[in-house]
Amino acid sequence: MTEPATPASSDDGATDSPVAPSSRSRRRWPLLLLVALAVIVLARGLVVETFTVPTGSMEPALAGGDRIVVWKPSADEVRRGDVIVFDGRRSLGPDLEQAPATGVAELVRKAGQAIGVRQGEADYVKRVIGVGGDRVRMDEAGRVSVNGRPLAEPYASRTGTFSPFDITVPPGRLWVMGDNRGASEDSRNHLGSPGGGTVPVDDVIGQVVGRYWPLDRAGGLEASATLTTDRGPL
Repeated sequence: MTEPATPASSDDGATDSPVAPSSRSRRRWPLLLLVALAVIVLARGLVVETFTVPTGSMEPALAGGDRIVVWKPSADEVRRGDVIVFDGRRSLGPDLEQAPATGVAELVRKAGQAIGVRQGEADYVKRVIGVGGDRVRMDEAGRVSVNGRPLAEPYASRTGTFSPFDITVPPGRLWVMGDNRGASEDSRNHLGSPGGGTVPVDDVIGQVVGRYWPLDRAGGLEASATLTTDRGPL
């Protein structure tokens, strides 16, 4: 029967002990930790960003107070049906234009953006209904059509009164609307503004991919990559 191996002994009977970490190894750990934190910060600033939904304009998909995760690399590939976050100062909030920050204020702003914290921007969360070249229409009952095809819109809540509109989205811009149609300030409210209420694609921050708070509703956001009609995808 084979005996289990035992630690080797020195001539004086003392067993070998593990080699203690060198002082050089101990000094390396703080550096590795800093590098890891830097990678996390950069990833959060360049790849994902988090936001808090301020109102109920996107109910029932998103409620006021929900905390959401936005995937940023998809900003240049926005499609109909995507729920996006965008800077609305040039479209939905021209009165919120701010003078450019200078000096220390500008450094603080850029540092915040680098770690995914936006300061002072008028950020909105809405659903993309039309892209460049689309003709978007709404009737008195709140029914929406794109390029002559009525949308099914199972995500939308239609309460209240609606003002009809008929607009063709300019190239490089988006027509956006909140799912809670009776309680959303969106492209419809800025038809008379420069751009007719449409949002420049360049102002898109990213696509909403999930919600992490509250915990009982945490998970991925079910958003259609293409809007659907009674006859199938648009």
